[in-house]
Amino acid sequence: MRILLIISRFLVGILFIISGLIKANDTIGFSYKLGEYFEVFGMEWLSAFALLIAASICIFEILLGTMLLIGSRIKFVSWSLLLMIVFFTFLTFFSAYFNKVTDCGCFGDALKITPWQSFFKDMVLLFFILIIFMSRNKIQAFFTKKAENTINIFILILCTSFVWYTFSHLPSKDFRPYAIGENISKGMQIPEDAKQDVFEDIWYYEIDGETQQFTTAQEPWKIKGAKYIDRKTKLIEKGYEPPIHDFSISKDGVDITDSILSVKKAYIVIAYNIGKTDAEASKKLTDLYLACEKEGITFVALSASSDDLIDVFRHENNIMFPYHFTDETTLKTIVRSNPGLVKIEEGTIRGKWHFNDLPSIEKLTK
Repeated sequence: MRILLIISRFLVGILFIISGLIKANDTIGFSYKLGEYFEVFGMEWLSAFALLIAASICIFEILLGTMLLIGSRIKFVSWSLLLMIVFFTFLTFFSAYFNKVTDCGCFGDALKITPWQSFFKDMVLLFFILIIFMSRNKIQAFFTKKAENTINIFILILCTSFVWYTFSHLPSKDFRPYAIGENISKGMQIPEDAKQDVFEDIWYYEIDGETQQFTTAQEPWKIKGAKYIDRKTKLIEKGYEPPIHDFSISKDGVDITDSILSVKKAYIVIAYNIGKTDAEASKKLTDLYLACEKEGITFVALSASSDDLIDVFRHENNIMFPYHFTDETTLKTIVRSNPGLVKIEEGTIRGKWHFNDLPSIEKLTK
């Protein structure tokens, strides 16, 4: 039992630290995922606090993992772990059973796992956490209380600083398909031998006054007296989906994606929600727009907001460049900044900047 307890502490502690660090690396992305859960449970009012909740969860996971490994405040830690794993097990089961959230976000974009995989992962974790909980009185601290407090405060400050840094700049490690060095056009390609989606038609026919369901193989249209009601197509098995499957740029209703991805050099401004974008940063980008026009460099601004909102924003802040339309989720995925700046060369991403880190105009254009 002692060996099993040691293994449980090590596995749970390391897993919580890794999970917390990965999410802390991209707290904004984790807050988007929490927003999906709030919407599923009809708690949209919590979306306003999603970023704060996301940051708190990241820091708390890392702190709990560290405290478990050093045996600090073990009663508090064991109760916290148990309550968290019970809650998340219910959450992942609900998502999996009702197919509400397709990616749990447990490990951010670093490791994509389905809700069912996440549920079984939580069940395994629950087993190890129960061992820790039942043996909590046997766990001895490695350090004195004073040393424990020093370590805990140090970890707390370190985690908070890391979360603040990645929020104020960009993730230290980009796991998304729009990372620097990735080619957008290649990311949208589907291999010739790729697995295709498998669908099944469900037929609805009325027989003797009762509506019944049939598969295509049952050929309900051959049943005497059967009256056609409806037909629905159901996805049975998901096929191959390219890493980038929702990137497009439209200008006045015309798709200009290929023309942008084919240019030798282009700068793309990302402002997924014009109402939330930083106005001062957008004014600085106007200077870049003018410099790009002078140097013959393609400059494109993308947003998912309505034309009316964009017009008001441009007028109020004297923004000279126009905006084109791209899906909001896509823009949120490309760069965790509003606005953010992306440099591409023939479709390959060569640079990404948070609005707090915009280089000089001379460096960008020369």
